[in-house]
Amino acid sequence: MTEDMMEKLQTADEMTEEIPDSAAGENEEVPEEKIVQGVHNYSAAEGYVRPTDPRVLEKLEWFQDQKLALMMHWGPYSQLGVVESWALSDADAGWSRTGIDWEADGRSFKEQYFGLNKTFNPIRFDPEKWAETAAEAGIRYLVFTTKHHDGFCMWDSKYSDYKITGEDCPFHTHRYADICGHLFEAFRKKGMGIAAYFSKADWHTDSYWAKGFPRGEYMWRGPSYVPAEHPEEWERFVAFTQNQIRELAANYGKLDIMWFDAGWVCPQAGQDIRLGEVIEEIRRWQPGMLCADRTVGGPYENYITPEQCVPEEPLGVPWESCITLGTSFSFAYEDTYKTPREVICLLVDIVAKGGNLAINVGPQPDGRLPKGAVTSLKGMGEWLKVYGEAIYGTRVCEPYKKGNIAFTRKKDEDILYALELFPDEKTVVPEVVLLPFTEDVIESIVQVTMPDSGEGIPFTRQKSGILVKPPRRPLDTAPIARVYRIERKRRSARTGEERR
Repeated sequence: MTEDMMEKLQTADEMTEEIPDSAAGENEEVPEEKIVQGVHNYSAAEGYVRPTDPRVLEKLEWFQDQKLALMMHWGPYSQLGVVESWALSDADAGWSRTGIDWEADGRSFKEQYFGLNKTFNPIRFDPEKWAETAAEAGIRYLVFTTKHHDGFCMWDSKYSDYKITGEDCPFHTHRYADICGHLFEAFRKKGMGIAAYFSKADWHTDSYWAKGFPRGEYMWRGPSYVPAEHPEEWERFVAFTQNQIRELAANYGKLDIMWFDAGWVCPQAGQDIRLGEVIEEIRRWQPGMLCADRTVGGPYENYITPEQCVPEEPLGVPWESCITLGTSFSFAYEDTYKTPREVICLLVDIVAKGGNLAINVGPQPDGRLPKGAVTSLKGMGEWLKVYGEAIYGTRVCEPYKKGNIAFTRKKDEDILYALELFPDEKTVVPEVVLLPFTEDVIESIVQVTMPDSGEGIPFTRQKSGILVKPPRRPLDTAPIARVYRIERKRRSARTGEERR
């Protein structure tokens, strides 16, 4: 390989590793890397581009009402309990192949990984049962991996043979073989929205990790060639990718969201798949469909997607944190899962800051959901059945969160909620609580009730808030939270304005 070729490949690597953040403000420091060990950074709110299409804006309002999604990473990799896709990238082998005892050389490893489709046979997959579990958990929409970076399609794509319905996959004769079709329909029947996760990178197709280029067998997360120098090869990949996106949007019913991963596939890195043109085409028959082109910024990142983290402050724009219920996005053997208490505290923290939570569960290779995950999900749902009014359909409410007390409000601003969180069940539960509010809010409060019982409770106005005395409940441990429903004078009475 010549020095010139090496320099061009190194430049391509750097373009992906250090993508300029188009969503960053002029004076904001841009992070050096967008993806570290498979975890994406997220775009700065200052550069958010608000949609102009009224149907997209209406769908964004719907999105911000939902608050809770079930994200699912599932594919042949679940058989081994390894990280999804990333171990295929030789440049990411240092962190992604930990614990894998296959052949040491990258070529043999990739051959073995890509061959996992030949043994993937999730015969216990029951989409109706998954949807029922999600509904019991209080889930409002599904984010499902139709295709991860490894290129394996969980739908019957006519543009790839590497798919769940392929003849070399033993599951292809099963009645639920077209997994996306059956899963999406089952969740819709339960009234839940659908977000189709789709990786813009595809490490299986020969138009992305193409052979015969200077990189040889050593691969990274980007293409094996410089797109600007091989436009015909790149156009093959663009056509392939756009066709698969259209296929999902045309053949699999109503999609509320298309959720695009692989943020390094973007114009800033010289990998322009012209996503905008295909999204605008799809919106002709899927009006208002949201597009989450994560980490790329611009008009097709309709909401921001922090990963495995929660912003410290409200972002002021639509956003969704994707966070694992266990320790991994993909299924991991003997994984441990967050308790209902931990998940509810996480959800409340996110909702108080104006975001949604996409809680991720990796299904087992046999098609079932892990028992530990189901237990946590159902525990979360039991809490939401009682207190969901303080979560769903709410917006940010100052002071957002102070100490262990978080705040939300209904959109008409006449109903506020204070959620007193107890992350530790051994916490001593106080008899009286100060709920901090601004002076105008304090003066407008007319009633405080407990949503679980409907019982009104006494309160006194203080300079810095209202002092409430909740009813004593005989409990051995602290509750997950005490929730207070706070009613204000009607807005029209306070300001003379009409209620929205």
